[in-house]
Amino acid sequence: MMRYEVLFLAVPTITSDEAAALELQCTTLIKDHKAFLISFERWGKYYLAYQVRKNDYGVYFLVRFEVEDKEKQPLLNALKSFFAVKYNELVMRHVITTLGENGSLEYHRPESLDSAPTREYNTYQESSHEASSEEASFDLE
Repeated sequence: MMRYEVLFLAVPTITSDEAAALELQCTTLIKDHKAFLISFERWGKYYLAYQVRKNDYGVYFLVRFEVEDKEKQPLLNALKSFFAVKYNELVMRHVITTLGENGSLEYHRPESLDSAPTREYNTYQESSHEASSEEASFDLE
């Protein structure tokens, strides 16, 4: 069996319903080709290094699966047309990578913008006010 992963970048405005439909159809496609789905993960929203389709942000998804050699090429072709044709409006980019058969599935990803801590407006205003008060309290001789 060969292990593969698909990393795809969706538009930043993807809704939870669209993401769920994308996940369902992608996993169904993989299972229909007699492959074993290892994981389907939503990585989250990230700021892009350059614009893709006039978007500064995108939502990443990672799919990992195992497939027999005889089913490999039909599945890979089906996945390419799935992302390029059927979900062309939602998926901006995708890449399919071969993984080592006995390699670790562990990875480290940066914190997404969805899970980044937010700061309340009032706390920012208070800290800004305190900083300006401290600057004003210096005695200049």
